[in-house]
Amino acid sequence: MKIPSKALSQEELFAQLESFRQNDLKWREGRAWGYVYDAGREVEDVAKKAFMMYLSENGLDPTSFPSLAILENQIVSMARDHLHGDEDVVGNFTSGGTESIILAVKTARDRFYAMKPDAGQAEMILPISAHAAFYKAAHYLGVKVVQTAIDPETKRADVDAVRAAITDRTALIVGSATSYAWGVVDPIEEIAKVAQEHGILCHVDGCIGGFLLQYYRRLGEDIPLFDFRVPGVTSISMDLHKYAFAPKGASVVLHRNKDLRRYQIFACASWTGYSIINTAVQSSKSGGPMAAAWAVMNFIGDDGYMRYAQEVLDEQKKLVAGIKAIKDLNLPVEPQMPLIAIDSDTVGVFHVIDEMKMKGWYVQPQLSYQGHKPCFHLLVSPSHRGKAEIFLEDLASAVELAKDQPESELAANVKEMFGQITPDQITEDVLQGMLGMAGIQGDGLPERMAEVNEVLNSIPTALVERLLTEFMNDLFTPTK
Repeated sequence: MKIPSKALSQEELFAQLESFRQNDLKWREGRAWGYVYDAGREVEDVAKKAFMMYLSENGLDPTSFPSLAILENQIVSMARDHLHGDEDVVGNFTSGGTESIILAVKTARDRFYAMKPDAGQAEMILPISAHAAFYKAAHYLGVKVVQTAIDPETKRADVDAVRAAITDRTALIVGSATSYAWGVVDPIEEIAKVAQEHGILCHVDGCIGGFLLQYYRRLGEDIPLFDFRVPGVTSISMDLHKYAFAPKGASVVLHRNKDLRRYQIFACASWTGYSIINTAVQSSKSGGPMAAAWAVMNFIGDDGYMRYAQEVLDEQKKLVAGIKAIKDLNLPVEPQMPLIAIDSDTVGVFHVIDEMKMKGWYVQPQLSYQGHKPCFHLLVSPSHRGKAEIFLEDLASAVELAKDQPESELAANVKEMFGQITPDQITEDVLQGMLGMAGIQGDGLPERMAEVNEVLNSIPTALVERLLTEFMNDLFTPTK
């Protein structure tokens, strides 16, 4: 595809853009249980107006656009208050949870090397329920990941395993509030105490739960402490584009004090151009997301967020009760957040996902890992208000339909062929052959994904990651 020789009219432009969306998730209908946190049209309109007001302002230099510094400081102030930080707590606005997490890991890494320049490669202790963004941060920043177990029943981090994993190279220990997969809060007070005893930084990943959990606690839910009230917690990430309902991307990363935040900042004067000073990963960035987040938080207000929290909690409880009533489904753990994992001992969960897709619902698959069974996942938002009853009816029907689906012979064959493969044996021919066997050609996916998911669930993690990389590498190919 080339730049058109003649300009398109606005009518033609927007007709094309609209046509591109025809296969996207129909999130406005409240039938997508993932990816979108929808508080309704009025909040969306406020966000869009504020976003467009600051579309072209550049966050690269807040001295040139002091309004952006005002917005950022006010957003961080609201976040600090929400997370019970004192006047020493500082932070910055970021593009999302991944950037916030990368900055927290960078802070820990750089502090570690400043304190122990001869200690060797910095390490980070991650319970296996910690978000994938920490692995991305470790990959980008050259930090070694040390995985630890979670309790098989509670799905929370095993504190004894964390303690045993500490070495003289441990720069950071991570806990989740909540974990994405299970919707439960790790024992942050115990983890932070261990970190504090060893002089190690402790980051709380509150990207998905940090905002909403405070309202759940005020509504009487049994939510343990996880914020700056906990001694030993040195940083927290909290997304605003999740349950604060700001548009993507909007997040904050907060540090206990400026002495820690100093390691987050990047400065460069070692070139012939202008001096660079960045508090985040991005340099040039639109002021739009920041203005939109500020506008939404002020427009909804504390009382509005409390109403949304009550609505989501009510729907969460209806769903949990209804799922428990479907005999072939299990809850691996009682969720503390509107993040509900569902597995089964009697029916293929990936087939249930397909049957729900046929009924117009999107639910998210989660593969098995280290003994934790494959499951599917619901993320509840205000747009699901009043949807629990019909969803549960369709889910019960989908379970019955899934019982008639045969087990995948392909998955069994793939497991036999590649179940013991080592990373050095994963060639391009192997990858392309497996993609073809699973019915994945180019950027196309089969309508029913159960067999694909069963294949992915049957092979080593390293091979899954290589297959996903290969698929994404094919997906993003310039249009002819």
